[in-house]
Amino acid sequence: MSRADSTPRVITVVGPTAAGKSDLGVLLARRFDGEVVNADSMQLYRGMDIGTAKLSLDERGGVPHRLLDIWDVTEAASVAEYQRLARLEIDRLLAEGRTPVLVGGSGLYVKGAIDALEFPGTDPAVRARLEEELDSDGPGPLHRRLAEADPAAGRAILPTNGRRIVRALEVIEITGRPFTANLPGETPVYDAVQIGVDVGRPELDARIAARVDRMWEAGLVDEVRTLEARGLRDGLTASRALGYQQVLAALAGECTEDEARAETVRATKRFARRQDSWFRRDARVRWLDGSLEGRAELGDRASAVVERAVTA
Repeated sequence: MSRADSTPRVITVVGPTAAGKSDLGVLLARRFDGEVVNADSMQLYRGMDIGTAKLSLDERGGVPHRLLDIWDVTEAASVAEYQRLARLEIDRLLAEGRTPVLVGGSGLYVKGAIDALEFPGTDPAVRARLEEELDSDGPGPLHRRLAEADPAAGRAILPTNGRRIVRALEVIEITGRPFTANLPGETPVYDAVQIGVDVGRPELDARIAARVDRMWEAGLVDEVRTLEARGLRDGLTASRALGYQQVLAALAGECTEDEARAETVRATKRFARRQDSWFRRDARVRWLDGSLEGRAELGDRASAVVERAVTA
């Protein structure tokens, strides 16, 4: 299909880890004269290659990939900063008459890029006061305060999740609005066609286990050692990445490497379920069969979805 003015302004490829999003993103970028814009929060970090399953240069097939390797592992992730950078890339491609293909499983990053989503700022004094209360009194009293100020947020945030409780109370105090008023909606900023890659749970679990095995064989432990020397343990976000967190624990003598590998598999399966639940809530996502049986036709089916969106 030749590119026309009616080509969807943005294509997103979403779904759980190990579903096959990266390969599909490359295929769609080729077919619709585009570039891939990364929407995986951990692939933003330099040096985190094996554990995040970044495509090699050969696997990218000559398709430019944007927003890879932009942060040091010591930097805390910022969805607001990602939003700014992603929209710069999207707008650049649109101005060139090309198609941005947003690929990744970080739901809030995808939504922040293509939907109207504001990120309230922070107030160091308010944050410090709330964190001091958290340290001294625990999350219970803060959660009760949150439930009174914003019942919906109180129901959505676990009473034990001190970090999210503090952030919610901070936003309420800064903005004077309920925390839930700042949660993601579905008001689009760009005309987008969203494709979800669907793989049944047993097959996806098997893929995750095999992927973790390949990561270990490819040298994940050595990669973590190298990043540890660059400050990985001090990175608030990067140190918690799947695989990296577990290997750091093994290097610290808190578990064996075999235990770290097994826990990486378990944690990744849990994470994949959360990813799937997040994207399933968005009725705009068109789910396509990414199973072993359906994989051969996935690219053609996804292309057909894009083409139908053009003529709709």
